[in-house]
Amino acid sequence: MKKLSDQYFSTYLSMLDIDIEAAFAQIKKREWTAESFRFFTAVSVMSSSRIEGESMEIDSYLKHKLQNIEYLPNLTEKPNDLFEAYEFARDNALTSENFFTSYSIATRHLLPESQRGVVRTGNMLIMEQQTQRVQYEAAPASVVAKEFDDFWVELRELLQKELSTAEVFYYASLIHLVFVKIHPFNDGNGRTARLLEKWFLNAKLGEQAWYVGSEHYYYKNLQSYYHNLARVGLFYDALTYEQSIPFLLMLPDALKQA
Repeated sequence: MKKLSDQYFSTYLSMLDIDIEAAFAQIKKREWTAESFRFFTAVSVMSSSRIEGESMEIDSYLKHKLQNIEYLPNLTEKPNDLFEAYEFARDNALTSENFFTSYSIATRHLLPESQRGVVRTGNMLIMEQQTQRVQYEAAPASVVAKEFDDFWVELRELLQKELSTAEVFYYASLIHLVFVKIHPFNDGNGRTARLLEKWFLNAKLGEQAWYVGSEHYYYKNLQSYYHNLARVGLFYDALTYEQSIPFLLMLPDALKQA
């Protein structure tokens, strides 16, 4: 059964309290410049990194990226890797090959080279960063490779499909959710899922999609983010994606802060 399915789209539409088409049209009015991309991406990258427990403040990282202020390498190395992965995604089509390259870039200072871009072979429980409580079980080692292959088959189909703006936002969130539930890698899955969500928006809606402040919204609403991820279920074999609507609605909610 497909995971990147339109099965919940009508319910999603009925619960939206924002006109996605109109809200994204406002973002598209912004001029596309290298400086704007750098600013918005610095906020996105550091917000995503903060979710993963990095200690550097967003304002300090903006100074680092926009004003060339130097900080200790242990504060900037992993965010800078993720920033470079966003730049790579900006400049390259969303394909499985390019995705694996972006993941390798993003985890340069997180994982040894032998583990970058390699699907994990062990079982994994996902812990909430702040409380260290178990959130959910990732796809078991016996099925993770097949689940990830099937995920990419469905994602390629979506990339070829004509979609409305509302459908693009719906599927971008669902891609994010399904990816983190599979949790295909030993580490770096969360930050990579948020990049993948944004990359899909860009692939379908154009370069101004990089201005959507999704990562910052998730960081500012972190407890809701974790709670909504957990709603789908604890055990991978018993996930109930009909409970995914609250999570899927967070991405359009991010448009409100724009």
